[in-house]
Amino acid sequence: MRWAIALGLLSCSCVGFHSLHARGQRTDGSSDPLAMEASVARPTEWQVIGQSQEGRPIRMRRIGHGPRRVIWVGGIHGTEREGALATERLPDAFAREPGALEQVTLTIVEDINPDGSARGTRGNARGVDLNRNYPANNFLAGGKFGKHPLDQPEAKALHDLVLAERPHLVNVAHSWGGDHFINFDGPAVQHAELFASRSEYRVKPSDRIHPTPGSLGSWIGRKLQIPILTLEYERGRDQLVCWLETREAILAVILSA
Repeated sequence: MRWAIALGLLSCSCVGFHSLHARGQRTDGSSDPLAMEASVARPTEWQVIGQSQEGRPIRMRRIGHGPRRVIWVGGIHGTEREGALATERLPDAFAREPGALEQVTLTIVEDINPDGSARGTRGNARGVDLNRNYPANNFLAGGKFGKHPLDQPEAKALHDLVLAERPHLVNVAHSWGGDHFINFDGPAVQHAELFASRSEYRVKPSDRIHPTPGSLGSWIGRKLQIPILTLEYERGRDQLVCWLETREAILAVILSA
């Protein structure tokens, strides 16, 4: 009986110690530098920054604490999910880069269009293309674009996050039928060229593709003058292959000054 009680007390003590250690504290109440450093490497828990038309959460998490602020958006069209695995694996890959956590605060948005992803549709539950609903100078009102900018809650959630973060760079994962390339808007040509040099993805400026009125790139890149990269994976390509093809390039542009 005494052995059982003793083992129980020992178990409680270990649980208490590990709980303190996870919070970066020693048993005497002082800080444990090693534990605090380790805790920084872990991404924050998912935070809900908005809800979709059908009530699905729009989530983001942060990793790192550096002065350079970068946003990664895992998807905006429900039929373009080739970047989902890259979004999942990016936090760990980023944390393993020497000095990354001290240089950059990386904010990862999981998926801006969870309804479209669940339905397998390009637009959201109302059929609106969320990449045409931003307050860019070229916004065009219409059934598939929205009656006015930000009248879709998903677009409003990302809009508010961008204004709050004021990032130095935004990266958005898309996909393109039969092709793959890196597209850019605003003062991002050097980022795009760096991405191309670290991958087999060529640079394709926005003026070489079809018009994108009210797009995230038009608003962030041209109106706000914040560099933004649109990563176009090849539609239908294996997600692991997409990640392996672009992993080094993604990390390079995130860490570039």
